[in-house]
Amino acid sequence: MHCVYFPPEVGGLESHIFYLCRGLVARGHEVDTVTSRSQPELPPHEVMDGVRVWRTWLPARNTAGWAAHAFFSMPRFGALATHADVLHAQDIAGVLPCMVAQRARNVPLVTTYHSSHFLRRASSPFWRPIFRRFLMAADRNLAASTEIASVAEQIAPGARVDAVTNGVETSFFRRMEPALPPHAPGRRRLIVPRRLFAKNGVEHLVRALPAIAREVDVEAVLIGDGPERSALERLAAELGVSDRVVFLGARAHAQMPGLLSSGDLAIIPSLMEATSVAALESMACELPVAASRVGGLPEIVDDEVGVLFEPGDAGSLARAVVDLLASGRLQEMGARARRRVVERWSNERLVDHHVSVYEQALASRRAA
Repeated sequence: MHCVYFPPEVGGLESHIFYLCRGLVARGHEVDTVTSRSQPELPPHEVMDGVRVWRTWLPARNTAGWAAHAFFSMPRFGALATHADVLHAQDIAGVLPCMVAQRARNVPLVTTYHSSHFLRRASSPFWRPIFRRFLMAADRNLAASTEIASVAEQIAPGARVDAVTNGVETSFFRRMEPALPPHAPGRRRLIVPRRLFAKNGVEHLVRALPAIAREVDVEAVLIGDGPERSALERLAAELGVSDRVVFLGARAHAQMPGLLSSGDLAIIPSLMEATSVAALESMACELPVAASRVGGLPEIVDDEVGVLFEPGDAGSLARAVVDLLASGRLQEMGARARRRVVERWSNERLVDHHVSVYEQALASRRAA
């Protein structure tokens, strides 16, 4: 595997890759993951639940930094690839190291396109031909949503791109004892598991709070940090809802089930999204989800497990949340959400699918 970020980094992609790798190891496979040394205190090599993790230089958390990481990770990745049966790039930056390593070893290359970074760059005259080359070079291309898969197939006509929703480790993400103190009697708690970046749309949740609070006594707990935090704190003060917004900041992955279990409803107000692992993790913890009608979110959220609202529209968000809180169906929806994740998007099913993809790619290579 090649991916820019890996635990202890916290995020949907990081969670997806870790549990996929761990699941493959549990099936008896050997997994090496080349990632970045994204935090200076992290060791250059360690074994995490049987997954061998190798970390290489990351100069910055931006496009230039990711490109530099991809380039300087090539020696390590190439050395590991000499003993590999399959190479899997789990983000854009990982494709080129996999392509270079593949020249020395005739093994399948699998790519997965996860995030809004791909969608934002898909129309760029610079990136489009690069993406076309990447897509055509792979034996199998996967995408985290039908939207990403469709855009990828438009970029590279003739390339097959399969939509595969990210999975959740349902034995870990489940309803448990709440990690937060009980809220005041009669008050509802909204959980917002979003890093505070503009694309995640948390601003619109804050803007919706005054309208929601006129109808229902609520508080919003924001789990995550980012460059938008100061602006969001000012906005909450300007709107008079500072007493209804709790900024928890970034929390360790191990704390998330308890934090999610502390709420009545999860809010995913993204402006751009692939398949939200945070939404799936919330559902696995029996939380209904109110989410933007954008990207891959309508593929996992409907009126049986939550509600959709228009992205970037605080009024639409407020109406959706008020109606859902007044429905009297939160517990029923949460139980159904859990069953749906277990049946469709558990990590067990995700591992099964990836093993099948790898076996098919290997068979095609041998037959060629």
